[in-house]
Amino acid sequence: MRLAAPAVPVYGIADATALDRRTVPEAAEAMAEAGIEWIQIRAKQVSGSDFAEIVEETLRRLESSKARVWINDRVDIAMLFPVFGVHLGQDDLPLEAARRLLGERYVLGYSTHDLEQARRAEASEDCDLVACGPVFATSSKDRPDPTVGLGFLEHVREEVSRPLVAIGGIDGSNIESVLDTGVDAVAMIGALCCGDVALNSREMVRLAGQR
Repeated sequence: MRLAAPAVPVYGIADATALDRRTVPEAAEAMAEAGIEWIQIRAKQVSGSDFAEIVEETLRRLESSKARVWINDRVDIAMLFPVFGVHLGQDDLPLEAARRLLGERYVLGYSTHDLEQARRAEASEDCDLVACGPVFATSSKDRPDPTVGLGFLEHVREEVSRPLVAIGGIDGSNIESVLDTGVDAVAMIGALCCGDVALNSREMVRLAGQR
């Protein structure tokens, strides 16, 4: 069975580095309360033990919500918890190896930055979701890949049948134009995490629902 796209086309990323007022679990809870259904935990600079504590508290806070929790990169941490999925990048553990470790219990997302990578992700039986970007300039990575733009997303949409998520520099000024390309959701870090996460999340959900 193929993964169904979220009803609310906003994929929230609770990033420890981007947050300035809340902890990752607090931010994830605020996103869930705003109606965001897919929430990724991203904490690249913390130790494994600290990451595990963050995941545990996040799951506790979201236990009664409809939100589904993804973990960024850390397959080893994901194996310890009943999270929904793991998102991997081009330099992370290969999809096939992650699937061998995780089995069918978890869904796997994969970041792509050009058409050939997107095609390979689409062809992989182990990939459940394809992320594409950065669409616009982004400050969430130290060495970001070249921006792909809106037209490229439309091209990828023609090639990819799995849920397709756009990421990179997406905010209130461009969310509608990105969704108009046919992607299933937009992944957001700064637009949600910088400032008031609750207010930001409600506004992005509102804008996504206006289309």
